[in-house]
Amino acid sequence: MSDGGASQHALHRVGAEAMRQPTDAGRGTELVLLGTAGGPPPVRGRQGIASALVVGGRTYLIDCGRGVVSQFVRAGLDMSTLAGVFITHLHSDHVCHYFDIPLLVAGASDEDAPRPIDVYGPASAGSLRTPPILAPDEPMPGIAGLTEKCNAAFAYSTNVFASEGLGVKNPAEYVRVHELMPPAGTGASALGDTAPAMEPFQVMEDDSLRVTAILVPHGPVFPSFAYRFETEHGSVVFSGDTALTPNIPTLAEGADLLVHEAVDMDWLADQGVTGETLEHMRAVHTDIDAIGRIGAESGVRRIVLSHLVPGDVVDYPQERWQRRADASRKAGRYEGDIIAGADLQRFRVPR
Repeated sequence: MSDGGASQHALHRVGAEAMRQPTDAGRGTELVLLGTAGGPPPVRGRQGIASALVVGGRTYLIDCGRGVVSQFVRAGLDMSTLAGVFITHLHSDHVCHYFDIPLLVAGASDEDAPRPIDVYGPASAGSLRTPPILAPDEPMPGIAGLTEKCNAAFAYSTNVFASEGLGVKNPAEYVRVHELMPPAGTGASALGDTAPAMEPFQVMEDDSLRVTAILVPHGPVFPSFAYRFETEHGSVVFSGDTALTPNIPTLAEGADLLVHEAVDMDWLADQGVTGETLEHMRAVHTDIDAIGRIGAESGVRRIVLSHLVPGDVVDYPQERWQRRADASRKAGRYEGDIIAGADLQRFRVPR
């Protein structure tokens, strides 16, 4: 069996084991990796970036990449437990299947439909550094604008289903959108420093969960967030897409689990990616070689790698990612584990 075939077999085994172990919705906190591929292009062996955090029977989605709803079901999660969605930033690979949630939930029966689902994500950046090539009147809509425009785009389907007496309602009724901007005084802006050093700010809090956020640098993207989830069982941090930044150790300090993006820049160079393209990747993402150092600086107990580039398991087998993770841990003198994530993997918090 080829390396790629062996890797696909290993990932299939991980996924099959995960499907046999549905989350016990009433106990503890658990992370489920729904999709671990980075970037827009579809790849073999991984779905688009999306994670689920189950907290005492409530499920929260972090990003909604390709296949999020199907992976949610494959993971044994119950749509009726979905309580919130958190979007790190509005690049297509993080939101391309976001509207599947209200669109498909709107077709569920009333007793099965969780509503409203709280959605947290970036507000409109307002300005763009270069002239827009699309929608010049509103070139940078936030999560509220995205929701409204997606809803309008599916008007035909919603209206026809409703006319057939199928009980379909306006999908917008199933979400309650909260647009996020950093607090005044951080010095952040779309046209200036998009992620200055800052302290985390609170996004939401209820009886079982507190969520804070911090800005992270991701090229011209603004605002782009990392999130920290505090539960009675432990804390989980999601880096979102980010270059190296002191804001991640600030947000992740002492956390039980850090879910961090990773790019193998050496592999990209070996594939002939050079010049401005390679420099762009270095400027907006985090090299796998730096992950161990981030873990040591943050003092986190464990790191799980997701949003992996390359994500294709035939071109870049899962075992190779784990070897690179182990090397990064050693080089960074990090004492915790770094685990190369795979679709449908599950992690209890704390371990």
